[in-house]
Amino acid sequence: MDSGTGESDPGQPPAPPKGFRGSGRLLVSRPFRVIGPHVFPPLHRAINRLTGGRTLLDTPAQPMLMLITTGARTGRLRETPLGAVPLEGGRFLLVGSNFAREHHPAWTANLIANPDAEIVFRGKRIRVRAHLLEGPERERRWQTAVTWFPVWTRYVTVTDREFRLFELEPVANDD
Repeated sequence: MDSGTGESDPGQPPAPPKGFRGSGRLLVSRPFRVIGPHVFPPLHRAINRLTGGRTLLDTPAQPMLMLITTGARTGRLRETPLGAVPLEGGRFLLVGSNFAREHHPAWTANLIANPDAEIVFRGKRIRVRAHLLEGPERERRWQTAVTWFPVWTRYVTVTDREFRLFELEPVANDD
């Protein structure tokens, strides 16, 4: 049973800790969806750089990570700060909401083209493999995702696009 700390029964995804999750009304507003993509990712990247990769603007109730992918067209490394849903076994869910804009975010195309990536989560760099979720598994994990980030339930009302949902699984280092 969840004690409000994010702990859950074994075999179940961790429940989100109690805490502020943001105003859905503000986050779904057109001004936020237009301005947010130009303000928040650069702000997260700057804070991440200034702290040597140890910090993003997250909270226990709304965790974030830095996703490092290989560009699908360029082959260059791309860093993207994202809200992340922690799962059992060091896994994470990522939702390609893209501020509810019309198109899928570029990082989702990067993961489809090359599912091997890295994340930096609270100062720790982790190699991961991404799996695009579909069908019943996607629906099950979507329910987990919106428990952590309820705004996603509002985002789907302002776009016709189904958000891509990825599960990241840690992989062993070959070193």
